[in-house]
Amino acid sequence: MNVLTVSVTDAGRALAARLPYQHAHGSLAETVRARFTTVDGFVLFCAVGVAVRVVGPLLADKRTDPAVVCVDEAGRFAVAVCGGHAGGANRLAGEVADAIGAVPVVTTATDAVGVPALDGLPGLVTTGDVAGVTRALLDGEAVVWEREVAGWPLDFGQEFSQPSRNSLPRGAADGAGRAEVDPRAAEVLLTDRAVEPRPGLVVLHPPSLVAGIGASTGAPPEEAAELLAAALAGAGLARESLAEVATIDRRAGDPAVTELGLPVRAYPSERLAAQAVPHPSPVVEQAVGTPSVAEAAALAAAGPGGELVVPKRAGRQVTVALARRRRPRGHLAVVGLGPGSARHRTPAATAAVSRADVVIGYGPYLDQAADLLTPAHEVVPSPIGDEEGRVGRALAEAEAGRRVALVCSGDAGVYALASLVWEAVATVTGGGGTDADIEVVPGVTAALAAASLLGAPLGHDHAAISLSDLLTPWEDIERRLEAAAAADFVVALYNPRSRGRPHHLERARALLLAHRSPDTPVGVVTDAYRSGQRVTVTTLGDLDPETVGMTTMVIVGASSTRTVAGGMVTPRRVPVQL
Repeated sequence: MNVLTVSVTDAGRALAARLPYQHAHGSLAETVRARFTTVDGFVLFCAVGVAVRVVGPLLADKRTDPAVVCVDEAGRFAVAVCGGHAGGANRLAGEVADAIGAVPVVTTATDAVGVPALDGLPGLVTTGDVAGVTRALLDGEAVVWEREVAGWPLDFGQEFSQPSRNSLPRGAADGAGRAEVDPRAAEVLLTDRAVEPRPGLVVLHPPSLVAGIGASTGAPPEEAAELLAAALAGAGLARESLAEVATIDRRAGDPAVTELGLPVRAYPSERLAAQAVPHPSPVVEQAVGTPSVAEAAALAAAGPGGELVVPKRAGRQVTVALARRRRPRGHLAVVGLGPGSARHRTPAATAAVSRADVVIGYGPYLDQAADLLTPAHEVVPSPIGDEEGRVGRALAEAEAGRRVALVCSGDAGVYALASLVWEAVATVTGGGGTDADIEVVPGVTAALAAASLLGAPLGHDHAAISLSDLLTPWEDIERRLEAAAAADFVVALYNPRSRGRPHHLERARALLLAHRSPDTPVGVVTDAYRSGQRVTVTTLGDLDPETVGMTTMVIVGASSTRTVAGGMVTPRRVPVQL
């Protein structure tokens, strides 16, 4: 989120300085009015009454209004004032509270009783009478649940208070029973059709449609947009259910494709030529190497079992086709949560977890993301050491069409799960890829977190070496230690010591002492940015392995590393007298 903090007192300014957002100090009302349409959220350091009077006249639509969070003068409470679900204010209140040590105050009714919010379901676009249907749900009234897009899950289970991601709620039907619905009953309808609004009806639009686009060189974007709109309207389909545009790779950057405002998926001509289509064209094949672009691209992006719902419609320079996915295209985000505290978690990591259907991880890592988890998430804890089991479950869930967040501490690509995920993909598919999208979301890794608490020990060339021999033979680890020591690198030691390998750190210390003075500075950081954090600067000669555990990072300085004011620095100019 693009968030602006606004303060009017020195106390508010001091609190705002602890948040990772842009800041304005001075006239609160003028600032909010001037920036209301340019940011995604506000954090206002003032009384709630002041915030309401300033923001109230500016509110227009909860789907587009910015989130507003209010923090009191003493920093005790972070109150989500408006934009709780749709605007992200509830989540923002939690982030602010974590950063300044406040209590998040969330008053939306669904959050208060611990049930998923209709307008906050991951991966769905919600329209209609959200307030009316939510009231019916909270009051225990009968609500009709209906799913017209078979295979697309609704995010509530047999019992409303205990959601199950794989089933419809009690009384839900798949299409056939809709004619029997009482028109006066509250209803939740999952469909990719365009539906006329009425009181008591909420429509959930899944991203089930894919537009295939074929275009000539220089085709005008306006023609593509008009042809796509006509194809949707002619088939009675909702624009809100369009997930992406698919095309041939040579057109992926053309304005006729990119200016439709949707993600673009591109395929080489060989992949499109292998796709069976109802209306092949020899002319197109001669021009671009495939007998179809629009229909073939739509079907390829729709995935296994996808169906063509609108055959190609041709304009002067653009061709459009629409396909429906049999199930969602899965997405696996391998998420690095950072060292521990929410203020050192990246916004991208926060978004990846918040948008997931399933969150998988080792218990302590799930605890790091606890502020992001809601009743709409399926949370799958995994024991320590079961990394391959976690990866297998995550890939299986993503292949089944779900959005998955596989979480770990630090950075997902550094001694973590990202490499295991890609190795598994290569093993299972022979390198051919999957039917799910895979994203690695970087985080602040342990070496960087520890270094920030020590000063600047990584200011010059450095190496990272893990002392765990679970996957790497100890002989290889020793060779790497020897090489890094001889090259005079600063060395960041991951996994330095555990109950199962209590002597590895002492052996590494001995190897390093063969090349380094016993006076070489060493930083020992345990539980960086977590409860119980300990930071010690010692020397290589005095390093006591007994003070080190699995959650400790050991940073051994180079010959140029010095201690300064109780910290460590490795200067960029060598040699430097400090």
